[in-house]
Amino acid sequence: MPWPPEDRARANIVATRLKVGLEVHVELDTRTKMFTRAGNPASAEFEGAAPNTLIDPVVLALPGALPVLNERAIELSIRVGLALGCSIAELTRWDRKSYFYPDLPKGYQISQYALPLCFDGSVDWPVEADGSEKRIGIVRAHLEEDAGKLLHEAPGGRPIDHSIVDLNRAGTPLLEIVTQPDFTTPEQVVNFARTLRTVCRFVGASRCVMQKGHIRFEPNINCVLEMDDGRTVTTPITEIKNLNSFRSLEMAIRSELAAQPERWREDGREMGPGEKVTRGWDDAKNTTFVQREKEDAHDYRYFPDPDLLPTPIDPDWVSTIRAALPELPHRRAERYRDGYGLSEADASALSAERGESDLFEAIITHLVGDAGGSDRQEAARQSANLLLQAGRQLANERSADDEAPALDALGFSAQQAAGIVKLRMDNAISASAVPQLLAHLSGTDDDAQAAAESLGLLQVTDESALEKWCDEALADPANAASVADVKSGKQQAIGRLIGSVMSKSGGQADAKAVRAILLTKLGQ
Repeated sequence: MPWPPEDRARANIVATRLKVGLEVHVELDTRTKMFTRAGNPASAEFEGAAPNTLIDPVVLALPGALPVLNERAIELSIRVGLALGCSIAELTRWDRKSYFYPDLPKGYQISQYALPLCFDGSVDWPVEADGSEKRIGIVRAHLEEDAGKLLHEAPGGRPIDHSIVDLNRAGTPLLEIVTQPDFTTPEQVVNFARTLRTVCRFVGASRCVMQKGHIRFEPNINCVLEMDDGRTVTTPITEIKNLNSFRSLEMAIRSELAAQPERWREDGREMGPGEKVTRGWDDAKNTTFVQREKEDAHDYRYFPDPDLLPTPIDPDWVSTIRAALPELPHRRAERYRDGYGLSEADASALSAERGESDLFEAIITHLVGDAGGSDRQEAARQSANLLLQAGRQLANERSADDEAPALDALGFSAQQAAGIVKLRMDNAISASAVPQLLAHLSGTDDDAQAAAESLGLLQVTDESALEKWCDEALADPANAASVADVKSGKQQAIGRLIGSVMSKSGGQADAKAVRAILLTKLGQ
């Protein structure tokens, strides 16, 4: 029984419990579209194509044009489904979802309704604010085709007084992932979304460039309102469409969490058939706005597509795909942190991209093989230091259009990187020599040891040579003040003397040994 307006106005809400389910649309990184060989704009090969150039009779829904399945899209979807703990259908079906929109030429979308490709999954992912895990149920992950889009400015950003219907995106393979309403805080939703994006990239399913719409989030949000008399009210579900940033996702949920109790006081609407509402998100105003009353499934008039037969999925094929899946990124981060002793930040950075993570693993293997224990931990720490400092520095130097290349695309091999790490662990080169040596090796087949020798980067550890340079530095009148400071107990002044020795040695002196010799000679 709906609450009368006067009762709603007087109601004392003592607690508001958030419930969120998430729909995620992932554009798959196939060369061609879902049901035709037209180029896929989600592929790097066709990125930036002019409007309406990635089209053909199937995309345009011309009479007699028939769809043909893209097997690669099915494979990539299975990869994601397995990563989400889903069952994979042995028989999946294609359905027509009928609705009208200017950028949907057929007047329907080929999707999956009754027999989705992936279903009944669950994951235990680190989604809590403190990094702890929570089980999130996965209802389904089904394949469909994307719609086109409307452009409200000309390519290049030139203003126009009309809209352009661009059908380049129409027909792009789109994996829709639907979770159970298991999220109870905005942080959980955002952390899940971040992990999912990384997983999709890690298994090679999508590039997931958010600014280009490769992954879009649609939270379904409602609240359970608890009254002081023990009664509860469940607000209608609000679906927020097409969010393509983590900030927008979080702020939209927070906005609805604040708005839904007051909305209920005003209209008294509660969760039930026909009550779901679709809203958009205004980033500038930080608020949602009504787009339409949400249709129920029967409004789309789903029925099996007569042009596409039900598709059997070979279990042996699924087993092959499963066997080829990599260890997922959050599990690698956990192993790097707990097994290698890396910091949370370093472990996360080194597990974010598949190629970089594989490079890190390969460097360690070159250094210690299958050895475990402290040797492997030290090799991991030194390798992480090389990649995240010298590697990132080199990537930033070679960045183009404000986008730095990945570490595994810089042109040095795992064996070369391992050679640098070994030189550093053996104290054969200084920390300052590492970036120069790494930059030299990139794009070459040179050996790290030989390159360090030819560049004059090998440290001199011969004590007699070091003592000679130290004596010269101590006798240099320019260093008299520093010598006096150190003798008086100001040991921070030793840095200037070490710098003088390094200059006299051409940068080849072992700085740690130099420090010890200087302190001894100065009675410290």
